[in-house]
Amino acid sequence: MSADITASDLREAGAVLAAESARFASFGWMRGTSGNLSVVVSRDPLRRAGTASGHDKGELTPQDVVLVDGQGTAVGEGRPSAEAELHARVAALTGAGAVVHVHTVASVAMGHRQPGGIVLRDLEMLKGVGQPAHDVEVTLPVIGNSQDMKVLGDRLAAARDPRMPAVVVAGHGLYVWGADPRQARHHTEVVEWLLELELTRR
Repeated sequence: MSADITASDLREAGAVLAAESARFASFGWMRGTSGNLSVVVSRDPLRRAGTASGHDKGELTPQDVVLVDGQGTAVGEGRPSAEAELHARVAALTGAGAVVHVHTVASVAMGHRQPGGIVLRDLEMLKGVGQPAHDVEVTLPVIGNSQDMKVLGDRLAAARDPRMPAVVVAGHGLYVWGADPRQARHHTEVVEWLLELELTRR
């Protein structure tokens, strides 16, 4: 474990991630062992606590967390998610304090239907991601999937719009971020609402 991060710090982060995971799982957004969450616990060097791989996200405990470095590699014990490297890339690119990855039907469906990006305008819910409700057009980026996290990270970096704290990975799911777990949760719920609306419209 990093010298500046104590076991107590990691358990505290784990408790937060377990609570957030249980919330998302209750919505059906993290079925089985799918999805993963992380929170930054140190910036210099970058260290994140992430949900451990292979666990039911509705049943996580504060111990089901892994400390990872800026490349997504475990620091100490535990097996991080296969996507831990992408979480690290998002945190470094955006300055986010927390990253959410969920597998929702709406994100997968809309990623297939609108592979060039999902255009959003004239919706009050856009305020939930810091955008005006009217007279502004915002595109939620859609990127192609890859099992190579470096390739996926490059695609995310090239496509992301600083006005939208999220990207859809086609055929896979949704990545969303925020300054802290609470804001990342709010952003996730707002973006998913927008996706569900667009899905019903089409």
